[in-house]
Amino acid sequence: MKLFYSPGACSLGIHVLLEEIGKPYEAERVDLATPVPDRALTRVNPKSKVPTLVRDDGSVLTEYPAIAYFLARSNPEKHLFPDDLDGQVRVLEATDFCVATLHMQGFSRLFGARRLTGEAEKAAATAQGRDIATRALARMDAQLAGRDYVNGTYSIADTALFYCGTWAPHFGIALPANVAAHHARMKARPAVAAALKQEGLG
Repeated sequence: MKLFYSPGACSLGIHVLLEEIGKPYEAERVDLATPVPDRALTRVNPKSKVPTLVRDDGSVLTEYPAIAYFLARSNPEKHLFPDDLDGQVRVLEATDFCVATLHMQGFSRLFGARRLTGEAEKAAATAQGRDIATRALARMDAQLAGRDYVNGTYSIADTALFYCGTWAPHFGIALPANVAAHHARMKARPAVAAALKQEGLG
């Protein structure tokens, strides 16, 4: 398998999962500052976004939840996805919430605000992004109450929350207590440490 990633981007969570699985894979860094038509990634994935995973049969898989689900289900012995139906839907629910709300609605607005030129527009986008991210983190904090991991046991949802948590300090957002403890717990995992080191982040 081959992962196309950008250091510190959402692809970090997939990088972690590949390390957790422990099978051979390649990792190719993508410079997202390079114009889309000039990226080698664009020839592999027309969406030209990370994460992109090229599977062993040469087929290409895109979008965080789909890649995470594939890696977990194709490696059941690693127990990255629950066996019971309710556990499965709760993990998918939490993963989607982290990706679609915390990331795409919250942090994406904060990252995007940096590129805006109008001060009023930048302030509005920043305020909205901060509000969404803060409320989403509070929701995850409540879900983690009394738990080491999002669903009680380690799963793909934890990698999604982790990558989002790495962005919070860049915007002066403090992680709530349970999320902060989860983040520290994740960083202590060998697979997470290995992925961070490979991306030059740890």
